[in-house]
Amino acid sequence: MTRLSLLDLAFFIAESEASPKHVAGLHIHQTPKGGGANFAKQLYEEFLTHTDVQPPFDQVINFVSAGLMPSWSTAESVDLAQHVFFHKLKAGHNDREALYALTSQLHEPMLDRSRPLWEVHVIAGLWDRQFAVYYKMHHAVADGITMTRWGVESLRTTPDDETLTPVWTLDHSRRGGSGRHSRKKRLDQAVAGTVWKQLTANSKRAVGIGRLTAMLALEAVKLTKNAIALPFMASGGTPFTGNATAGRQFATAAVPMARIDAIRKVARATLNHVALTCLDGAMHRYLADEGIALDRPITIQMPVNLRREGEKSGGNKIGIILVDLSPPTDDAYVRLRNVGYSLRNVRAMIDAVAPEAVETYTILTGLLGQIAGMLKLADVITPMGNTLVSNVPGPEHRLYMKGAPLLEMHPVSTLPATHLLNITLFSYAGTLYFGLIATDALPNLSRFAAYVEDEVATLEAAVGL
Repeated sequence: MTRLSLLDLAFFIAESEASPKHVAGLHIHQTPKGGGANFAKQLYEEFLTHTDVQPPFDQVINFVSAGLMPSWSTAESVDLAQHVFFHKLKAGHNDREALYALTSQLHEPMLDRSRPLWEVHVIAGLWDRQFAVYYKMHHAVADGITMTRWGVESLRTTPDDETLTPVWTLDHSRRGGSGRHSRKKRLDQAVAGTVWKQLTANSKRAVGIGRLTAMLALEAVKLTKNAIALPFMASGGTPFTGNATAGRQFATAAVPMARIDAIRKVARATLNHVALTCLDGAMHRYLADEGIALDRPITIQMPVNLRREGEKSGGNKIGIILVDLSPPTDDAYVRLRNVGYSLRNVRAMIDAVAPEAVETYTILTGLLGQIAGMLKLADVITPMGNTLVSNVPGPEHRLYMKGAPLLEMHPVSTLPATHLLNITLFSYAGTLYFGLIATDALPNLSRFAAYVEDEVATLEAAVGL
């Protein structure tokens, strides 16, 4: 039996029907040559034969345990019929819009806590002989980076290798020190009986919290600039924040990595600089359409990976910090320079404190946001940030499942109770994907997605490409 970390527990505490805490991925495959019309259905049926379920896919959550912290335990059995599902879109209603509508519906409900917290949905009948697989897992089990790594391990690098290894059949508890054993070793020393002891259990965390607090204090009195943005200072009155509703909608943008790399080379920028510049421009265009003009930068909540280099642990090893993008400007090149300056200062600030301090900062600020969400105050108080933006690196080369090429990999994230939009960047096989998940209350999500691609062209022109 393995205790939860405080960060993992926070995902359960913050969960509600309007803000379920699972992350997902939508994979679109091409039916291979020689694969018949029933290829996807046969894949689903073969999935059901792989009944050797490995950790953490056989773990259930126990909120009443011998210790004070909830814990994971191994399920007596896992019925794949409760976790693996089949859908087929009808001819004439099987385009990308229909697929995204189904993805939104699948992403809405909370996972059943009485059984292991994951699902896999095979979706047949798509355009041009394509099919999709939607993977869904609770955020307390894995963050986006971990979930991506597990998914990649279940696929093949060549089309001639038709061995099927579903993600739930790989034992992730013994790879690279991940899973139950390493998690127990890591957490036993942290769970000391009270939340306060876990927050202040070691000197690195305490010193880091003190240093981070001092940095934020200097920022508050304007003695420093463009470090981590202060909580609850973002512009209010935008359609990006408010009390989340249960309905979901999903949209994507896709940009060839070659275009991103060309901008990076000319402007001496990073992928994050370029992507966030395009998102910043797209958000301002979207707001202008809604009749909203801001007089300060858009503030994003941005997850940062707290794993050490080479670390492959499971669970969650992330912090969430606030970052100001560019002050409003019509010049895309100026926006790029402003975003780059802000991100470099934030990176330096994060590197100056222990990861434990960033994790604690994440928990405490998340708690404030959760209280606002529980009290339904998101429509009346200044938001923590305008939206969330994360970047999950994916594989550079094409992958396959039973010879079926994986054409696209789209991230589908979670929404806090106080936000109506979350954006995840995901790179795969020469393409950068922007996954946009929003409540059904946010108007014109597909138009926002189109603006992201338009802003890439705008930035290309601005840097002389």
